[in-house]
Amino acid sequence: MAGPIRVVIAKPGLDGHDRGAKVVARALRDAGMEVIYTGLHQTPEQIVEAALQEDADGIGLSILSGAHMTLCAKVVELLKERDALDITVFVGGIIPDADIPELEKLGVAKIFTPGATTQEIAEWVRGNVGGED
Repeated sequence: MAGPIRVVIAKPGLDGHDRGAKVVARALRDAGMEVIYTGLHQTPEQIVEAALQEDADGIGLSILSGAHMTLCAKVVELLKERDALDITVFVGGIIPDADIPELEKLGVAKIFTPGATTQEIAEWVRGNVGGED
């Protein structure tokens, strides 16, 4: 029997703005998911390690710094190295439209840009992260 969806919400890199990440973390928790918020200034290695230790179904990255291409690529690369590509990666933040197809090619399942509602995010996670056993 599958338990609740487990999601790690992380702020990679040097970006110090975490209000959005906290709002999303709370919305997912309120939607019945187990949420692990890693805090600010996490490296891709720390994020992947947390997801593996927590047996997470998904990783939500909040990136406002402009380093999304590098940080997302590294997280997906580390998941691949650890044979953990079953962990769904999604991203929210200031992501230029032109970068979205490239992020999807890297293996990011969904990109939420400013204006996405917490309800929209929670519904997407419920429908696309984890899965029935």
